[in-house]
Amino acid sequence: MSPMHSLVLRDVRKQFGKTEIIRGVNLEVAAGECVAIIGPNGAGKSTLFNLISGRFAPSSGSIHLHGQRIDGSKPFEINRQGLSRSFQITNIFPKLSVFENLRCSVLWSLGHRYSFWSFLSRLKDANDLANEWMQRINLTHKSQVLAMNLTYAEQRALEIGITMAGGADVVLLDEPTAGMSSSETERFIELIKTVTKGKTLLTVEHDMGVVFGLADKIAVLVYGEIIAYDTPHNIRSNALVQEAYLGSQEEQGH
Repeated sequence: MSPMHSLVLRDVRKQFGKTEIIRGVNLEVAAGECVAIIGPNGAGKSTLFNLISGRFAPSSGSIHLHGQRIDGSKPFEINRQGLSRSFQITNIFPKLSVFENLRCSVLWSLGHRYSFWSFLSRLKDANDLANEWMQRINLTHKSQVLAMNLTYAEQRALEIGITMAGGADVVLLDEPTAGMSSSETERFIELIKTVTKGKTLLTVEHDMGVVFGLADKIAVLVYGEIIAYDTPHNIRSNALVQEAYLGSQEEQGH
């Protein structure tokens, strides 16, 4: 296993009862690389993310993060080893302000542990880093606004900030632009590029414009198997991929 690979999956399989959803996935993601996972509905994309992030344990196979085996570990243990993820459904603290959401996400990475007698307002390093991330996701002007009162696009930006602010160097984004208008999507792609620069990024995405705009490589997942893993240029011209996925997208006008 190359030390240059941040994430490696070896023959990963997942069964629910007698139904095999993930059927022997092999994947190597280099450090600093952006990989998009595409495929038709029901291909197993979200299940694969859940396996990598620890929500599910594989039925067999292995998953390595920075050379360390993580399959079977709890999500918080994997997070502390440097992997963070966002979800299809926005996952924020709705009754906390933008600033408070971001401050919560930076505490552990700065070495602050659970303490009932500490005053968060006195933690200068956490407050400074939260302010820095507010600026990076362009929400400084909404600092004291409750997250529940943000627009949808702002909530997604906040979630990206929360995902990144903990200091993870491997980031999983699950359909980050879902539900956005074309103009919002365009701005959001630029935001993702900015805040994930230098990080290893995996994203599940249906919008092919987003995929080809972000990805260094594309993994095509069909019926629980990766049928192609290559550069965007080569994926676009891959006859097997066109038949299995891209062709059907074009027919639907996507």
